[in-house]
Amino acid sequence: MKKSLKLFLFAVIGALSISAQAQVIDKEKVTQEMIVKPKFKQIIGYFTSWEWYKRAGLAQPANFDFSKYTIINYSFFQTDKEGNLFGTDAWADSILLRGKYDYGNPVQPAYYPNTSMIDLAHVAGAKVIVSIGGWTLSETFPTVAADPAKRANFAHNCVLALQRYGFDGIDIDWEYPCYPDHKGTPEDFKNYPLFMKAIRDSIDAYGEKIKYKFLLTAAYGAPASLNVSIDYEKLVPFMDYFNMMTYDFNGTWSEDANHNSPLYAPAKGDTNAMSNLLYRLKNTYHVPVEKINMGVPFYGRSLLGKPGVKLDLHGKVHAGASDTITFVPDLGGTLYYNIMKYKDKFEEKWDEKSQVPYLVGKELNTFVSYDDPKSIKLKADFVRKNDLAGVIIWEISGDLIEKGEGSGVVASTPLIDALNESMLTARKKPIPKRWREPVTKPVREKGWRKNVIKQNFKNIYKPTKKAATPSPASN
Repeated sequence: MKKSLKLFLFAVIGALSISAQAQVIDKEKVTQEMIVKPKFKQIIGYFTSWEWYKRAGLAQPANFDFSKYTIINYSFFQTDKEGNLFGTDAWADSILLRGKYDYGNPVQPAYYPNTSMIDLAHVAGAKVIVSIGGWTLSETFPTVAADPAKRANFAHNCVLALQRYGFDGIDIDWEYPCYPDHKGTPEDFKNYPLFMKAIRDSIDAYGEKIKYKFLLTAAYGAPASLNVSIDYEKLVPFMDYFNMMTYDFNGTWSEDANHNSPLYAPAKGDTNAMSNLLYRLKNTYHVPVEKINMGVPFYGRSLLGKPGVKLDLHGKVHAGASDTITFVPDLGGTLYYNIMKYKDKFEEKWDEKSQVPYLVGKELNTFVSYDDPKSIKLKADFVRKNDLAGVIIWEISGDLIEKGEGSGVVASTPLIDALNESMLTARKKPIPKRWREPVTKPVREKGWRKNVIKQNFKNIYKPTKKAATPSPASN
């Protein structure tokens, strides 16, 4: 009996020991899984210089919590046909990129230290990249990309921008290669990778010199008709991120009232969506998921119906125009704060298939497609579940909800907060300040620029062997 009892006790103790071991192992597995698949992702926001003038300067750098972002894309710089680089608004650029103006300083121009967008972002650990191009400034890219010397000049000027302002990289917003309306040609298909490679080589050479890794990213059109104009596989080896503009799928130009940025394909009309774009990028173009950022809009698009026919989702009787009477026009759409201001004039609806909200006017004959915190979270969940790099946002002033009109005080930022709840920003530390070129440039001897470009071309540009490339489809 005693022997049996001893054996029973040994068995129980052994079982408890095994159970305890299993629990420890399970905890280790959980911890390991959390490390391997973290929630932390890239949250990249476009900061547009023109929004700084609106709402009595509400969109000034001091009113943003840059800790909620990993990268800020300062928009926009532009290039001429020779590859020279310059800003689009000298006054806004100087204040936003240098700091608040010090009118009392006897030596001008003068700025208060640590007041620029770059200073504030860097303290919060967010990098700042200069975005070059955009919808209205892309017509010169085809000419620059087609000429080796102009590519080299452009790349050289990218390095100068990094030096002068303390940017952390270059973002190219060429909208779009091979796009005839912006002077694109079929040759853009083969020239675009050469253009991007020239930039990569130049910023890497400068980065190696100062021991800093600069980023190279670019914005790309999301519809299938634009995907065919990019040789993604050639770009993969030297691009840090492919920023996919998964918005502007529909608008005043569309056949029906449809979604600006659907997560999944709509039931009718244009079937482009974030989900099927990811399928194409992975399976047709072989882009690594860890280099893909998907676009989430902090704006929406309105569409006016025609008299006598109430406009709702997929309605085809519309005026082909946005509602500029209800909403103050914003560049490229209607920002989220503007939509919220007049939301009581609409009935709010939800498309279960596309997983996005939309508004239909009560008395107004207006349809509005937009994103809210719920749809933003669903898109963030999609990014996490598919192990993508993160998201890009157009544009970050969209959800600055003011405490009271004209107060200059930000009460809330619901959309970026929704992103951070579902997908925390990547862990980061404050970025040390790097040398910036003085605002007043020193006098240089005649012909210095020509010599620098010539040397840059010789050292950096490496001709690529000719290879057969598929002809891009006509857009």
